[in-house]
Formats: sequence, C-alpha cells, structure tokens
Amino acid sequence: MTTRRDFLKTTGSLAAGALLYSPFAEAAKVKNVGIQLYTVRKEMLADAVGTLKQLAKIGYKELESARSDKGNYYGLKPKEIKKIAHDLGMNVRSGHVHIDKDWKKSVDMAAEAGQSYLVCSSLPSEGQTVANYQRCADTFSKSAEDCQKAGLVFAYHNHDYEFEKKGGKPLYDILVEKSDPNLVKMEMDLGWAILTGNDPLKYFAKYPGRFPLWHLKDMDKVKKESTEFGKGQIDIVKMLKNSDKSGMKYFFVEQEEYPKTAMESAKYDFDYLAKLTY
Repeated sequence: MTTRRDFLKTTGSLAAGALLYSPFAEAAKVKNVGIQLYTVRKEMLADAVGTLKQLAKIGYKELESARSDKGNYYGLKPKEIKKIAHDLGMNVRSGHVHIDKDWKKSVDMAAEAGQSYLVCSSLPSEGQTVANYQRCADTFSKSAEDCQKAGLVFAYHNHDYEFEKKGGKPLYDILVEKSDPNLVKMEMDLGWAILTGNDPLKYFAKYPGRFPLWHLKDMDKVKKESTEFGKGQIDIVKMLKNSDKSGMKYFFVEQEEYPKTAMESAKYDFDYLAKLTY
C-alpha cells in the first residue's frame, strides 16, 4: 500500500527530474565575449584608445592583443592598456607574441599588463618536419617555465600548416604530446582546424583541458578565408556545447577579412553571438 508520504516523495523526485531534464529549461547564453585585436589591427594602429572605446560600446569584455608595428600593445604601454581596458569594463586577458630575442621582455610586459595568458603566435623555428616540431615542443616547455615564474600561462596558437601530416599523423599532435601538459596549453583556432578537415571536438576529447583559449572564427570554405559568423562552415553552438571538455576559459572572436569594415564585422559577430543559446 502506497502511503501519502511515499506518494509525495515519489512525485517530488519526478518533479525534480522533470525540471532537470525539461526541454523548456533555460539554455546557456554566450557571455564575456572576447576579441582578438588583430581583427581591428588597422584601427588600433590609427587610434588605439578610440578603437577600444568602440569595442567596449559594442559589448566586448575580454581582449587579446597581437604584436604590431607599434609593439605588443599598439603604441600603448602595458600599464596604459590595462587601465584603459579596466576603465571601459574590459580586461586584457592574453596577447600574441613571438619566441625571439625579445621573449623575456614580452613576458615582463604581459605580466605588467595584467594578462593571464601569453600566446606564441607562430612556430619559433621553421620546418615542416617531425624533428622541428619536436624542437618546438621543447622550446614551448622551456618558454612556459618563464611564463609560470611571471604568473602567466603559456599557450600556442595554430594556423593551418600545423595539421600537415607526416607518417599519417598531424604535426600539430607532436606539439601537444611532446610539450609539458602541465605548463603548455593550446589556443585552438577553430576556423583553421575545421578548414583543414579536422574536428576540434576530437582534440578536446583526446586532450581534455589543454585548450583554455579559443579563436572563434568562421571560415568560407571556397575562398579559404575568414567570414562573419553564420556565413561559413563552423557550427558555433556545437563548439560551445563542448567548451567544458576543452577546458576553455576565454574565447576571442577573430576575423581577418570583411565585406565592409572591420568594426562593422566586429559588431555583426558580437550581435550574432548575443542571440545564441546552447
């Protein structure tokens, strides 16, 4: 015989389960949208402060810089861009530099700018060979130690050429496997990975937690160049649903080619993400 207490207990559990698995449960919204400032590189070189103000007005919250003709911060000093961003409600989270003669200086500047990450934007030595990629992996591990001492996390950003295969295996895998997993993280450029026929989700599953940074970039498969969100081949919602598996902490919108202007595309991409749920 079912008592009222048993009935309430059972129906209560069912109700809780219905809430948990309800198709009407609120889906996640995209928050804290970041942008790689290379997207607006010409604008940053012409008027860094004015450009940052425009990005803040659009709604961007996280920034990733890229070395330019005016240095790592478009003519601004590390503390300057940190304060300007902070006053606008943004944060300089990451920056792209090279591992070169100025590496130690770049590390110090990144720490001064208040960054969490410092990203190597291209291979420190040339050569599409297994031996070179092994050397680069070793260099990454050593460079990551410099970052750790400065309170930063080191990461490497891919393009398309790292996915060239040698012996049936992508060279990119060597960078992931041969570098110190505790120190060396990866910034997955989703657009380039997908354009080369690779599935970022397989990398997230194989190397969980190694991808705290993303470049969220849609790609035109025919032109083989970046395009505005929704006009290319990337399934952004599918990527976002797997963000926990990848270890993603921050993502940065990056677009390098535009139908009109860089700022118009930056706004278009932000508005597109603002409407998404996942």
